Amino acid sequence: MTDRYAVFGNPISHSKSPAIHNAFAVETKQQLSYEAILAPNDGFAVSFRTFVANNGLGANVTAPFKEQAYALCDELSEQAQLAGAVNTLSVLSNGKVRGDNTDGLGLVTDLQRHFGSLKGLNVLLVGAGGAARGCVFPLLQAEIAKLTIVNRTKSKAETLVDMFAQYGNVASQPIEHGGQSYDVIINSTSSSISGEIPNLSRDVINVNTVCYDMMYSKQQTPFNQWALGQGAKNVADGLGMLVGQAAQSFLIWRKIKPSVEAVLTQLRAEL
Repeated sequence: MTDRYAVFGNPISHSKSPAIHNAFAVETKQQLSYEAILAPNDGFAVSFRTFVANNGLGANVTAPFKEQAYALCDELSEQAQLAGAVNTLSVLSNGKVRGDNTDGLGLVTDLQRHFGSLKGLNVLLVGAGGAARGCVFPLLQAEIAKLTIVNRTKSKAETLVDMFAQYGNVASQPIEHGGQSYDVIINSTSSSISGEIPNLSRDVINVNTVCYDMMYSKQQTPFNQWALGQGAKNVADGLGMLVGQAAQSFLIWRKIKPSVEAVLTQLRAEL
């Protein structure tokens, strides 16, 4: 029987994961199948167990099931524990389910691909939701000098600071704070979908600042348009993060790391 993998979500028809993983399989000469599975909002665990019973070996998990995936795991990676969410499930040889979160590593590897080493840089993270939480630990592991978190509701940023203070230099500021610029600014909010811009001061950007939006689109995202308008040196969107987190999942399952460039070029052309 073919080794089966899948992505679970609701909705799921838009997912690029099957195209990404099937391209990885061709590149690395792995025999497997990868499909998209629509799970009921209240039935993720049952859907996943059914998949496992039919030779499912691993799965990616997208909205709205990352917390439910976390809850059904028998064991969790450190990153999954810190993120409080799971995007990668693996069925172990003993039948137990292990949960990982590769989103943050996908972000960091894409930042490094675009902008080089993050070591010693001052980073501003905009947003304090699940996407932000999943990225704090990998950013600190990349040896940045300091991570400042801002959010529309400042108490949520403060909660993340308390959670990760033991792992590195983390602080929060009011979202509209001025008088300080950053080397890297990451937008983890979904503001670009609605065309809104986070209420950031122009002061946060200088001529050497690079900006990254976790959202992606054919044109520049609204956040990246704003950043360039404020004089940012360079910008990038989140398509590479999507491919990067998938590559990390593939590595966990198949013990081989696929390259991202060819898949990324293909996806970019299809946007």
